[in-house]
Amino acid sequence: QAQLVESGGGSVQAGGSLRLSCTASAGTSTTYSLGWFRQAPGKEYEGVAALDSNGKIAYADSVKGRFTISQDNAKDTLFLQMNDLKPEDSATYYCAADWGTDWTPSTVVSGIRALNVRGQGTLVTVSS
Repeated sequence: QAQLVESGGGSVQAGGSLRLSCTASAGTSTTYSLGWFRQAPGKEYEGVAALDSNGKIAYADSVKGRFTISQDNAKDTLFLQMNDLKPEDSATYYCAADWGTDWTPSTVVSGIRALNVRGQGTLVTVSS
């Protein structure tokens, strides 16, 4: 089974930007659901953004207009561009994938659908 590896986390001041990347270690599928999730200490794991192999995208309300999920042209790297970061965005960010299914992204972000492969996470800290 493919493994996911995130990178790009770090510390930034409020209003700053970071770009997270996620790569898969092995072969995947032309049908897939991909997403970014986060968990802050003492808080629940939550969906941030998701996309599917049909090109549909969804975002959590808290990040709309500030975060952008995308893939590279080869579709083997997933990105999360985070702009205008706020202290409440501080969390460990995880990418996750489900190959062979194309769940509607809004159901992935809302937690209705779970993705079965997850990376080890990358820490994002936003200071005020």
